[in-house]
Parts: sequence; C-alpha cells; structure tokens
Amino acid sequence: MTTTSRRRPVRQAPLPPANGARPATPRHILDLDDFSRDEIEVVLQNTDVMREVLQRDIKKVPTLRGKTVITVFYEASTRTRVSFEQAGKILSADVINVSGSGSSVEKGESLYNTALTLQAMNADIIVIRHPHSGAPHFLSRFLNSAVINAGDGTHAHPTQALLDLFTIKSHFGKVQGLKVVIVGDLLYSRVARSNLWGLTKMGAEVTLCAPPTLIPIDFLGGIRNNGSAPEHPFSGVKIETSVERALEDADVVMALRLQTERQLAGHLPTLREYSRMYGITPRRMELAKPNALVMHPGPMNEGIEIDPEVAHGAQAVIEEQVTNGVAVRMALLYAAITPRMV
Repeated sequence: MTTTSRRRPVRQAPLPPANGARPATPRHILDLDDFSRDEIEVVLQNTDVMREVLQRDIKKVPTLRGKTVITVFYEASTRTRVSFEQAGKILSADVINVSGSGSSVEKGESLYNTALTLQAMNADIIVIRHPHSGAPHFLSRFLNSAVINAGDGTHAHPTQALLDLFTIKSHFGKVQGLKVVIVGDLLYSRVARSNLWGLTKMGAEVTLCAPPTLIPIDFLGGIRNNGSAPEHPFSGVKIETSVERALEDADVVMALRLQTERQLAGHLPTLREYSRMYGITPRRMELAKPNALVMHPGPMNEGIEIDPEVAHGAQAVIEEQVTNGVAVRMALLYAAITPRMV
C-alpha cells in the first residue's frame, strides 16, 4: 500500500554521545504507517507545547534558527502551505517557497533534478506536495535533506491526519474507543488513507461511508464489511453505504471534500444526487452523539458534502483544525531536524 522506508520519524533525540558518533540520515515524515502509537503520542505532546507558543503575545522561538526549510508545492494549497510557512517562521527557520508554476519545472526539469538543486542550496528540510503518489518517498531515497510529505496524489497526507488526531484528543482527552465516521470521496482521498493509519493505531473505531463507486476496496487490502481479514491493520474498520447507519452514535463526523477535479470516470450521477444522499445536514447530525465533533480537512464544498449550517455550527471544529495544523507542523519540523544518533 505504501513504498515508505521503515525509518522511525519521531523518536525524542538522546543527547549526543561523548565519543562524537555521527548523526544518522535525516528522518523523513512520509505517512503514518511508519509511526508507532508511542511516536504519534510524542508528536501530539510536542504539538501541545507548540500550541502554547501560538498563544503567546510574541509568537517566536529560536528552535530552528540557522535552518532552512523549502516548501515545494506542485498543487494548489492554502492551509497546508501557509501553515508550514508560518510554522517555520515561528521556529525562526529561513523559509523559502517554491511552486511548480513559475519555476524550472515549466521548462521540463524533472522532480529529481529540482530536488537536487534545492538540496545544493543547503536545505535542511524539503516539504513537498505533488500530484503523483509516491513522489516524496522517491525523493527520500536520494536526498540528504529531511523530506516531509505535504500530500502526494491520492496516497497520503500525514500532517493532516496528525492535526485531526490532535483536535480529537484535545476535545475528548483520548482517541481510544471513539467512533469516528469518515464520509465522502474515499477513493481519491489521501486524507482518509492517512487518517485510517493514525486513527486505528490510536484505538478509534472507524467507519467509512461513501457511495459504492467511491469505496476503494483494493486499498483496504481486501477488507469487506466489518473486517473479514483479522490479520490486516484495518481489520476493525467498518464500511457503510448508508450515511444514516454510519452516523448512529458517532463521536466524530469527518466530511471529506468531493474532489470534482479528479472525478473523470463518472462515479456519480450528479452533485445534487450526492448531496441528497451523503451530505452532512443538521438532521443527519441528530443521529450522532449530542457532543459529536464535525470536522473537514478543507477546502469545503458547502452545500455538497456538508451543509453550511453544520459547517459553521456549534459542533464544528474546522477552524480549530487550521490552528492546530500550524502547531502540528511546528512539531514535525522540529522532529525532522532533531538528530538521531547511530
């Protein structure tokens, strides 16, 4: 399902040994399948510290002073790109932003050669978003810079999943045992894939809900309804095609953006039909628990996958997710440059 190396990305670093042992290769943050539960907990704990920094009058700490972070975005982004830039600057790093448009990519330069060029500029961390699944994993095999995956194709979006975990835990004090329902465009959602790894490792009870044409059975490794492959990491994941059944007693309802730009195969009759059958409305939210959270990775198609009244209602924590995204990315930038000794 993923080509990530088995590097452990977020162990707290020991003090440098007296014998001067050299640091190992940089840690890459590629997806949550490479995180243990303990490592996710470390990220969430560090995020809590970073969140406190964001609440100060002077939002600046010297943690990454002298380090260079380069963001390379081949796809449009607002939340992820700006939050990485803000996270780096709050940590006192030098942040350089590069986009596919206006760069040598338009002249035919390969991703590999672009990355080598950026590394030659002494980048400590390269944050990349790319339309092709596996691009960050490819770069991590060749670069000395730490690579952070900011979203690759339909494959993974680990930083979004971590901020979602942090948001859930900050409200409930835990993730273990909570019923989390993910509704929407599962087939093309890198957010759903990374959340599956994170939520299941943290002990949540996950239910996926979508039209049959948007349920990626192959990616679930052969799991059928209610999990028929006990040895698979997602064996406890439930699949529902009825949004009403899925939302019953939910603690968290996560609506996914219907990715109309990727809908080239005619998976749906009309957007109106999708909204009627799967849109998260106030009436449908009555099926969830009274204190259920409403989440969305953004950007939202209001009136399609989520009703405006729900998106901006009392149960919604969508803006809070954005704030937590800055804190999570601060924690991950710190993790990426913390030496791991050999």
